[in-house]
Amino acid sequence: MVNVLYAPFFNATRDVFKLMLDLNNISDKPLSNKDVPTLNGRIDIAIGIIGDLQGKVIYYFPKETSLEMVKIMSGMEFSEIDDFVTSALGEIANIISGNVMSTLSVQKISCDILPPHILDKTEDKADSDYKFYSGMQICTDIGNIDLDIMLNTAPVKEYR
Repeated sequence: MVNVLYAPFFNATRDVFKLMLDLNNISDKPLSNKDVPTLNGRIDIAIGIIGDLQGKVIYYFPKETSLEMVKIMSGMEFSEIDDFVTSALGEIANIISGNVMSTLSVQKISCDILPPHILDKTEDKADSDYKFYSGMQICTDIGNIDLDIMLNTAPVKEYR
């Protein structure tokens, strides 16, 4: 299942970054759940997933990478993370996740996404309750972002 998830998330992220940010030099590397750095100023955005798979994807946007991404998207310079920047990052995570769900539907995996949720530093991000975990780092010329994909299969419904 992990391989079924890894490629769609990488491909969707690469495609969105090319289209929205005009980034072409994009690579990836797998991460374990222990590899995700704890950075000051990092924005963590969770997208809930419901349907045949249930869980969440967390996008970790470092501050400098975030500011550069939003500068490219909006043409405006930002020196600090504000509501505009977090909203733009949430939309990027939302678009990537939506593209992944479309890809999975071709494989007969029916899922939907919930609205982006900005995680505060006190929220638990542990993956111990999830059967399927995949982590990756997306590397670009403007910086890297990390993703944690944490999912379970939906419970089988019993019909009587």
